[in-house]
Amino acid sequence: MAYSTYYFICMNESSSKLSGENYPEFLEHFKTSLHHLFQRENIDQLSQSRGLPPNVWKEIMNLKPLSVAVPSEFGGRGLKVKECLGILSAASYESLPLSLTFGINIALFLEPLAKYGNESIKENIFQHFLNYGAMGGLMITEPDFGSDALNMKTQNELKGDHYEVKGTKHWQGLTGLANYWLITSRNSNADGNLSRDVDFFIADTHQKDQNIEVLEYYDNPGLYMIPYGLNKVDIKVPQANKLIPESTGLKMMLDILHRSRFQFPGMGMGFLKRMLDEALDHTRSRIVGNSNLYALDQVQYQLTRLESFFTLCSAMCAKSSKISGIENNLSSDGVHANSMKALVTDMMQEAAQILVQLSGGKGYRMSHIGGRGIMDSRPFQIFEGSNEMLYTQISEGILKEMKKKKIENVGEYLQQNPLSENAAKLYTQNLDFTINTAISQRKMIDLGKVVARIITVNDLLELSNAGFSQKLVDNSVEMTRQEIVSLIASMNHHQDLKPLDDYSDNSNWMSLV
Repeated sequence: MAYSTYYFICMNESSSKLSGENYPEFLEHFKTSLHHLFQRENIDQLSQSRGLPPNVWKEIMNLKPLSVAVPSEFGGRGLKVKECLGILSAASYESLPLSLTFGINIALFLEPLAKYGNESIKENIFQHFLNYGAMGGLMITEPDFGSDALNMKTQNELKGDHYEVKGTKHWQGLTGLANYWLITSRNSNADGNLSRDVDFFIADTHQKDQNIEVLEYYDNPGLYMIPYGLNKVDIKVPQANKLIPESTGLKMMLDILHRSRFQFPGMGMGFLKRMLDEALDHTRSRIVGNSNLYALDQVQYQLTRLESFFTLCSAMCAKSSKISGIENNLSSDGVHANSMKALVTDMMQEAAQILVQLSGGKGYRMSHIGGRGIMDSRPFQIFEGSNEMLYTQISEGILKEMKKKKIENVGEYLQQNPLSENAAKLYTQNLDFTINTAISQRKMIDLGKVVARIITVNDLLELSNAGFSQKLVDNSVEMTRQEIVSLIASMNHHQDLKPLDDYSDNSNWMSLV
């Protein structure tokens, strides 16, 4: 498997047209063009091969999808979150890996560059994205320090007029394909010790001293379109390539990661809508006995769940559009950001599982949108913080606040929290329980799942007030109630079960028969 870094020869399109073009028309043109392209090139077949052919990439990038994440002063559409989420959603309806490719570029490179980049380097980089189809990614994860990013060993040292950055990174989306990388590292002091703070540097792979060596490409079982691998970093970059934090590098990293998590619903939106549309089409046309699948009670329950996923994700997108722009600092918004990322990715995986189950053998194929959807959506529950970790962090944040306010009743606290106050009133009886002692991590995860749902329903009520379908809202509120009741029951019945040190003792059934 070989990936090469190259620029695409894109259509010339004036900056004024990009920034001034009516967004609904821009989005509709992107949707229809992408749909026709993938029909002609057969996306079901393309999705079974590593990468995309250069001619397909060229046609996609000619549509200028990343212009939504380029500031208007540099010829882009102006970094409006609504527009970014719209592109992500349109792409994920056709191809989840393509949407993730855009998501990586937007949330993990272009937005950080726009907010924290040195003014002297912005023009050149943004023009390469607009006019030559350039792409960018983010390098944080290291082989020995996955989610433990604060202990990363990649280091930087200022030498004269440039920084030397050295280390090893892996599992970066667009490995070997991105033209620009945002690389995290820790400063090495005179004693050789690494700073507790984090620095970000931009590497332009077309510059000899800034090229990233790919040591290995990984055989990721899903997301075939996106190359992942092991990268050796040994580069020299000008001082201007260092991002400029508003306060500390750690807060800058949290701001970047939380903004990215707030935009996961954009990738989830189109995917969830596609799972719902495919499920509706199949169950209405599939005849079993004297009626179609749609008439079966269990099938209707599963379809209602898919509608609920679609509805909740819609609320997430609407809320994210209001609060996650680069003008806002999101470093302290972990509970809300983690709730969106963890819940929407859980819904994406469950939606793919439901579609495959409803589709029967037809769905259990890589050439089927549901079959590959299972594998393509699965890593979303892992990268940028595994969901178990994020749900735990949600609970930790909530319990810390409850302790500070000296409130032990969960429902009482959630009715006072602006993130959950309106939704918590809908579930007063369900949330009437207290936590006054330390609880196990497995219970923390369940509590985090409950809180994430309450926060999302709170966002849904806000969308409902703006005129969103009341029938969808009502169904989603009740579907969420069922999930909350089950999660709380799970919390109450968790036993302190531990794995045996040696499970092989007296455990061979064949010797007992």
